[in-house]
Amino acid sequence: MKVLLLKDPKEDDCGQDPYIRELGLYGLEATLIPVLSFEFLSLSSFSEKLSHPEGYGGLIFTSPRAVEAVELCLEKDNKTEVWKHSLKEKWNAKSVYVVGSATSSLVNKIGLDTEGESCGNAEKLAEYICSRESPALPLLFPCGTVKGEILPKMLKDKGIPMESIIVYQKVPHPGIQVNLHSYYSQQGIPASITFFSPSGLTHSLKHIQELSGDNIGRIKFAAIGPSTARALAAQGLPVSCTAESPTPPALAKGLRLALQAPGC
Repeated sequence: MKVLLLKDPKEDDCGQDPYIRELGLYGLEATLIPVLSFEFLSLSSFSEKLSHPEGYGGLIFTSPRAVEAVELCLEKDNKTEVWKHSLKEKWNAKSVYVVGSATSSLVNKIGLDTEGESCGNAEKLAEYICSRESPALPLLFPCGTVKGEILPKMLKDKGIPMESIIVYQKVPHPGIQVNLHSYYSQQGIPASITFFSPSGLTHSLKHIQELSGDNIGRIKFAAIGPSTARALAAQGLPVSCTAESPTPPALAKGLRLALQAPGC
């Protein structure tokens, strides 16, 4: 059974995207098509903030892209050695909060210890942070131009100071239309399509509707998390599956159940 995942391919240590491997265990033939590209912003300002951990109570990462921004700052400003020998340890003396195992893994690779990765989404992470002792200093939150308001609002309501800085923006991937057309021409209409962000949905839905035509009702639509599921519902699309956490096993489990439903 063919399924389409609208995300970038990411090879793990085994040289394969973990979503393709996990879905394959359930007999699902997954294809990945990227629908978003990213541009990084305000790196000089972010680099300056990273150089002064004494001014913050900790860090919050809710996306892999924010971690990539850290790496770019270190490379661009030749701070890799300073990071290894002093800055990393100063940040590790504070809390570093993350959402999801993919983001956690990237944060670990730059030498930081993480907590909260099992929370699964920003709302649950906010609850976790709120359950901790309120820091006197603000938490530094690198984020994208389109960030959810749930986490900032929950922290503000609890009196937990936070300083956000926009370090990237999402733009449509230049190959969306061509890649989707090629997939439909060669593979036909997929049994399921999984969206990985509201932005990804925005930039790809029109093409999917045109290519699917009257057969769009046959497709089981899935979301990687609650915010993406809400965006799907807002477009009037039925959500057959919302992954319990943004991980390959959770998505594979949800899709298997959805595709076993009557009519599949």
